[in-house]
Amino acid sequence: MASLRDLGLSEYEARAYRSLLRTGATTAKELSRASDVPMGRIYDVLNSLEQHSLVRSQAASRPKKYVAVEPDTALDRLLETKRRELDEKAEQYQSVVDELTDELETAEPVQGQFWTAAVGMDESVDLLLERLSAADESLVIVAGTLSPQFDLGNVGELVTEELEAALDRGVDVSVLMSPDLVTSLPRSVGERYVDRLENHPQFTVRTTPQLSGTFNLIDDVEVCIEVPNPLDPGEAFAMIDLKDADFAADVREMFDPRWERAEPLSLSSVDAD
Repeated sequence: MASLRDLGLSEYEARAYRSLLRTGATTAKELSRASDVPMGRIYDVLNSLEQHSLVRSQAASRPKKYVAVEPDTALDRLLETKRRELDEKAEQYQSVVDELTDELETAEPVQGQFWTAAVGMDESVDLLLERLSAADESLVIVAGTLSPQFDLGNVGELVTEELEAALDRGVDVSVLMSPDLVTSLPRSVGERYVDRLENHPQFTVRTTPQLSGTFNLIDDVEVCIEVPNPLDPGEAFAMIDLKDADFAADVREMFDPRWERAEPLSLSSVDAD
C-alpha cells in the first residue's frame, strides 16, 4: 500500500500531515493530540513540513496555527523533490563511473582460446550487445537470417545503437546482409540507418543473396555466432562467443571474397514500407 513515507516523509511527518487534512487549521498542541505525535517532537515535525512546503502557518495568531497544503499540490511537491534527489544521485553515480573508467585498467587480451555461451533469447541478445560494445578497431556483421524468436524491431534498434557507439569510438563497421533480411527490417531501423549511419565514412553495408548464418567478427580476434536450435533450425538456440585469433582469421578469409562480390545497400529497400 502506498504511503507518504514512500515519498520521503517520516512516520511523524506523515501522521501530522494526514491529521491536518482532517482537522483543518489548528495549533501544534491540538495537532499533537490528534496525530499522536509527541508534544516534544511536534514543532520539529511542523518545521520540517513547512520546509517541504506541505504546511502553511499563521504566525499572527496566538497560539500559532497551521494548515495543510492541498493534497494534489503537496504530492506534486514531494514528487518534484524526489526527482531532484534522483537526478543528483544519477549525476553522482555518473561521476563515479567516469572516475573509475579512467582508473581501472583493462586486462591484457586473452591469449589462446576463450569461449563463452548464452542460451535463450534475452541472454543471447545481452551477450551480443556486450561484445559489440567491446570492439576497439573493427566490426564485421554478417546477417543472413534472424530467428523469429527475436523481436526484429527491438533487437535491430539495440544493435543500431551499439553500431553508432562503435562509430563514435572510431571503429570501422562493415555489415553484410541478405536482401530478404533487408526488406524485413522495420521502418524505424531503416530510418535510423538513413539518418545516422548512411553517410558515416567508417560504416559500409552490402547485400548478397544466399547468405546463411549470422555471426559477428570483432577486432579480427573474436567471433560471436548465433547457433540455431538443432530441433528447429528456424529458432535461435544460443549465442557463442569465441576469442581465438586463428579461428577469426579463417572467418575473415571466408568473409572477404563474399564482401568483394556483394552489392552496396540500396536505400530504396531500406526506406520502403
